[in-house]
Amino acid sequence: MERVFSKLRNLDAYPKINEDFYNRTLSGGIITLVASIIMLVLFVNELGLYIHSYTETQLVVDTSRGGKLHIHFDITFPAVPCSLLSLDARDISGEEHFDIRHDIFKKRIDSHGAVIEVRQDGIGAPKIEKPLQRHGGRLEHNETYCGSCFGAETADDECCNSCEEVREAYRKRGWGMTNPDLIDQCKREGFVQKIKDEEGEGCNIHGSLEVNKVAGNFHFAAGKSFHQSTFQLFELISLQSDTYNISHRVNKLAFGDSIPGVVNPLDGVQWTQEAQNGMYQYFIKVVPTIYKGVRGRTIDSNQFSVTEHFKGSDLGLFQSITGVYFFYDLSPIKVTFTEEHVSFFHFLTNVCAIIGGVFTVAGILDACIYHSQKAIKKKVELGKFG
Repeated sequence: MERVFSKLRNLDAYPKINEDFYNRTLSGGIITLVASIIMLVLFVNELGLYIHSYTETQLVVDTSRGGKLHIHFDITFPAVPCSLLSLDARDISGEEHFDIRHDIFKKRIDSHGAVIEVRQDGIGAPKIEKPLQRHGGRLEHNETYCGSCFGAETADDECCNSCEEVREAYRKRGWGMTNPDLIDQCKREGFVQKIKDEEGEGCNIHGSLEVNKVAGNFHFAAGKSFHQSTFQLFELISLQSDTYNISHRVNKLAFGDSIPGVVNPLDGVQWTQEAQNGMYQYFIKVVPTIYKGVRGRTIDSNQFSVTEHFKGSDLGLFQSITGVYFFYDLSPIKVTFTEEHVSFFHFLTNVCAIIGGVFTVAGILDACIYHSQKAIKKKVELGKFG
């Protein structure tokens, strides 16, 4: 057994020196202190990299087909009343949606931005007292109400029981309702009075849209839109102003769920109108993005870049295009963010490399200084005896 222990002692790569032969120097102490500080700083930095995750980015061609695009928005118009603000969407496949109300919420705000009322458009209807029937008489007891569409009916049994249903029937026909006072439903519901009551107010509109995953646009217009031939027009209500102030603030605009660490470029953007009428246009390039979290969570969403342009309108027909337009197109490139952690063994390897590397460099530097000092001292002693 003693022979085995003897052979193991011969393999010792760290032979020990008697402490009597140690020669401690001032330069060695300074180098040791500096090396210890450097090792501590590098260790703390490496520990921070180990604790926090990092993100790998990969670009690939987007081969997905079909699907839907979810748009979330929150926009404030300080000078457009909620009653006159509508949301429309259309895409290059020919699909069109006018005066969208589903999942759309409006807040009436005063000139100071304080909320007056929050409502979801198209929900509920006022109580009707003896309304005008489609056949011309007034509603009697135990009689089913069926209001007239005032010539916009597409079938003999079609009924328009509210002002909005009449306006919708007009839009389907491509007609503009210019005088609501002549419509029995609008007159009884106080539609004109509602517009007058909201004069001088603003509107915050927020909600979400689900559109086809193709190029298209959605826009907020001052007035209710309708379609005629190949043009999109807006009904001009007699009580509306000839000019609209479409100054606005984009509180939020996102194409899909939020991605950690990604800030959408339009969030918080504000624009103040200086010209009378026109279109404020945002041209958006949507980039499909997949985020893979370190704990296995996957978010399939989108990022986007944007440019903007204001186009003033001339008098006449093109005065009707006043509004804020968001034109979007899809990028053929998909971005994948993968969140990863440094492994413990990688961290341990780096810590050992830091300690060993700094210790070795410090030892070499100390040896060089020690031998230099020793050589200088020897020359001085020879000079004295010479």
